[in-house]
Amino acid sequence: MMEAESLYSYYLKHPVISTDTRNIPPNSLFFALKGERFNGNQFAAQALDKGASYAIVDEPQDGDDQRYLYVSDVLTSLQELARHHRSQLGIPVVGITGTNGKTTTKELIQAVLSQQFSTYATKGNLNNHIGVPLTILSITAQTEIAIIEMGANHVGEIAFLCGIAEPTHGLITNVGRAHLEGFGSFDGVKKAKGELYDYLASHNGTLFLQNDNPILREMVAQRHVRQLVTYGFSPENSVSGKLVSANPLLDIQWAASESRSHHTVCTQLTGAYNTENILAAIAIGQHFGVSPEQIGEGINGYQPTNNRSQLTKTDRNTLICDYYNANASSMAAALENLRTLAADRKAIVLGDMFEMGNDSYEEHRKVIETALSVEAARRLFVGKAFYEHRQNEAEFYETTEAAKEALTQTPIQNALVLLKASRGMAFEKLVDTL
Repeated sequence: MMEAESLYSYYLKHPVISTDTRNIPPNSLFFALKGERFNGNQFAAQALDKGASYAIVDEPQDGDDQRYLYVSDVLTSLQELARHHRSQLGIPVVGITGTNGKTTTKELIQAVLSQQFSTYATKGNLNNHIGVPLTILSITAQTEIAIIEMGANHVGEIAFLCGIAEPTHGLITNVGRAHLEGFGSFDGVKKAKGELYDYLASHNGTLFLQNDNPILREMVAQRHVRQLVTYGFSPENSVSGKLVSANPLLDIQWAASESRSHHTVCTQLTGAYNTENILAAIAIGQHFGVSPEQIGEGINGYQPTNNRSQLTKTDRNTLICDYYNANASSMAAALENLRTLAADRKAIVLGDMFEMGNDSYEEHRKVIETALSVEAARRLFVGKAFYEHRQNEAEFYETTEAAKEALTQTPIQNALVLLKASRGMAFEKLVDTL
């Protein structure tokens, strides 16, 4: 069986990893991963036929083709290979986790740092036990700084991912009520996300703290963190800032503690809750010596295209598309943001939040209560969890298809429309009707 260091010699000659036979780059290494509904070992020969140089497998293959590299477990080998590659990279790695805002913050940080450095960041949301190794293995010798997003829905996962990514810097965006099914409780969420703080504290890493967040501040106080950079809204932070306008795109004013000269940055983002994500990117840019002018250019140039706080104008309405993910805290933030925006007419379309466990019924009830308190011409609640609370004060539909039919028959027009749901609700199907 092949060990990671031996496999690394193959990787250096073929530094492109593939895991899906539908997309086999020439001269890549194919890792025959297994899942609940697939077994990559069954496609190893096909991968070689399509141009992979070698196939890493953990089950016997027909024939004695020397291009099969046998390991005891393919997933473990992928992770160990990534860990070994990381140990060869003498570069800063910024690790990011949190309940909400991970991906947007990651992309803002990359937008800022790439003004001065050659950067590599997690693509999309490849932030789990497979995605993080794939991200690490995509980092080349030309990369000067990497930004790695780490997600989790169970205690222990962030610690495991830190062992692969070995972050030298890091931040937790926030801690909220999400994935309660896997974490068991809100305390479980704090423990899991706090594993990034634990790693940085024990490896003398630099931690970026939203110092006006009492939960994060308490979590840092419980650990011996020597390298701390603070950001937030209070002037005593290393970087402080405030929201100047949200109409609906955000303008932010900020200052660094050592200079106190103020800078204003205009963004392509909507949602007041993104202010602290922007300040995180500014703080990290400042820390790495990016000039205020370059920071402003990086943030202004970032255009969300992933249905996270994305503003979309149609022939009928202006849409706030924020349906890539949803949980109790992000729902509340989105609704509060809509409350503050100026618009002659507003509409709310919310879809079920997934993975809420035993708290699902109560958390969906609270979202409805908040939504009913926001002035809106129409309110639609979509999905089985919301449908359990149906009442006469709003529209309730069991499925996205039913909601689409209702919107087709009775369209929303000339409104600012909030679309917020978990990804599985497939809210992109509603955009054409709005």
